[in-house]
Parts: sequence; C-alpha cells; structure tokens
Amino acid sequence: MKDTTSPKQITGDDLQNPDRRQFTVGAILALLTGVTITMSACGDDDGPIAPSPTPGGSNITGSVSANHGHSAVVTGAQLSAGNVVTLDIRGTASHPHTVELTVGEVQQIAARQRVAKESSTDDGHRHTVTFN
Repeated sequence: MKDTTSPKQITGDDLQNPDRRQFTVGAILALLTGVTITMSACGDDDGPIAPSPTPGGSNITGSVSANHGHSAVVTGAQLSAGNVVTLDIRGTASHPHTVELTVGEVQQIAARQRVAKESSTDDGHRHTVTFN
C-alpha cells in the first residue's frame, strides 16, 4: 500500500513527469497568475478599495531627434488602456511620420521607463522618439 501521509520529495524526474496532483496544482497556479484580488476593510460602507491609479495618468510627451515641428504624445487614455499604440507625430511639420509602440513599450512609458523608437521613414528621413 502506498504511503500518502508523508510529503513526497520532488526530483528532476517529477518535474518532467508530474503526477495528477502536481499537474493540477501547477495548472491552477498558472491560471491564477494574472488574477487581481480586491479587498475591503471590515465595516467599510464605501465598497471595495479602488486600485491606485497607474503611473502616467496624464499625457507623456516624447523627445523627437532632429526635430523640425514633430510632436510625439502618448495620451493618458492610451497609457491606461495599455494597448498597442500608433502615434502620428506630424505636429506642425509639413509631412507625417508614425511611431509604433507595443503593449510592453506602452507599459514601460506609463511606468516612466526609457523607451526609444524609430519613426517611419517619410520625406526621405526618419526620427528617433525617446520617452523617459
């Protein structure tokens, strides 16, 4: 009869060939990795505590290299949404350029981390846009 009362030592072979319990625990932990839990204080009639606003609740303006009228701004709404962003950095220049930002880059900009991206090539040149 198998001893089920003492804890099992996990070896390298177990990680490659998990039993049903190990697999289930691993699957549940993987599912719960992105879960956010909201807590409220006892006796608080105001409902759950709202999460703090994300950094970058306002617009963030990037610096455009060799600038001649271009303007690169990620809006507070874009930062909060956290989606892919395509910026039109025309500003007052006579020609357009676009800058593509990934979800990860938008999150970095919202966290006030440095992000540098090349613009599209238009009118025979391109620019580097830096957010920090």
